[in-house]
Amino acid sequence: MLDLKDIQTAAEKIKNSIHKTPLIHSNSFSKMTGSEVYIKAENLQKTGSFKVRGAFNKLCDISRRKVIAASMGNHAQAVAFAAGRLGIQAKIVMPVTASIVKEEAARAYGAQVITHGISFKEAFDYARSQKDHTFIHAFDDEKIIAGQGTTGIEIIGDLDNIDAVLVPVGGGGLIAGISVAVKSLSPGTMIIGVQSAAATSGYDSFKKKAVCEMQPLPTIADGIAIGKIGGTAFEIIEKYVDDMILVDEDSIAAAILLFLERKKLVVEGAGAVTLAALLNSSGSFSGKRIVLLASGGNIDFTMVDRIIHRGLVTSGRIGVFNAVLDDVPGSLHAFTGIVFSHRGNILSLVHDRFAGNLPMGKTKVAVCIEVRSRKHLEDILSDLDKKGFDVR
Repeated sequence: MLDLKDIQTAAEKIKNSIHKTPLIHSNSFSKMTGSEVYIKAENLQKTGSFKVRGAFNKLCDISRRKVIAASMGNHAQAVAFAAGRLGIQAKIVMPVTASIVKEEAARAYGAQVITHGISFKEAFDYARSQKDHTFIHAFDDEKIIAGQGTTGIEIIGDLDNIDAVLVPVGGGGLIAGISVAVKSLSPGTMIIGVQSAAATSGYDSFKKKAVCEMQPLPTIADGIAIGKIGGTAFEIIEKYVDDMILVDEDSIAAAILLFLERKKLVVEGAGAVTLAALLNSSGSFSGKRIVLLASGGNIDFTMVDRIIHRGLVTSGRIGVFNAVLDDVPGSLHAFTGIVFSHRGNILSLVHDRFAGNLPMGKTKVAVCIEVRSRKHLEDILSDLDKKGFDVR
């Protein structure tokens, strides 16, 4: 089984090829959670993800000059980048559902990219069948795990007396490598994995003490939407990881928004799950020194507006509701005047006189407003109700 020496060897081998990413203290997240919160900013890593650590460690040792990998995005970019730096020809297989942004990024790093299948598994099986190339696994390979584990060495080197490190979990390679490094150097530090509730193979496997396969559902955290945790990684996880947590889509969207607002960091869904977990379980970590692994920043910018909107709704900063008004002059003016009196900002308002189930002489408006908090929204809705508007 992988040990600390393997990770230290990897760290020495790849040190000139990667960034030593910063460990950033967050005063705002600390105040919000009652913890002392630090962010390991792997979103600032080369190619925008921790994946490049494992890719360099693996590719440095192969003799064959043609490699192939299957990926939803970050592993693709890492292999393409590392291969280009090492003079190796790389082919990447991605499912047709993969982000166009990540697909084009892999091409930009010099890899040949082909799309195959709907799911990651279909792309994976196809890539593995190509015998004229050396297959580079995204997470279930000791060289890959050792490279990713160098993140843990950096964390412990930068900060003492850490109570817990929260790590995103997809295939399990990152948390496997980090857990070996951290537990070897700081045995009292807890290692806690975080998965999206839409892709729970790692969580289920940990709880049932056996590798479980689970078809992922669509998720904002597409980078960890893996259907089956790696067997090699799982053996390490069983030995070193203390717990696993699930987070839902609304929590992930809210965490992405908080990273943008409070830390000015672009963190993709897979990387934001750790903050989502801390916010959902802040009582469990009160007074403790916590490190959040922000594993990547390769967010699909075509989705950013939807993610931000969802995050604003989840956090109570945007309210969406319907109201039924008298269809007479001045009614809409009175309605909007109440919202204005509370300093609510109307972002959109759709007027519909022909909605079903409306009594004669009534009209419906669908309203989206910007507010300061849930309490602010509740005050506005309460006042509208008192003034005779039927808010639904």
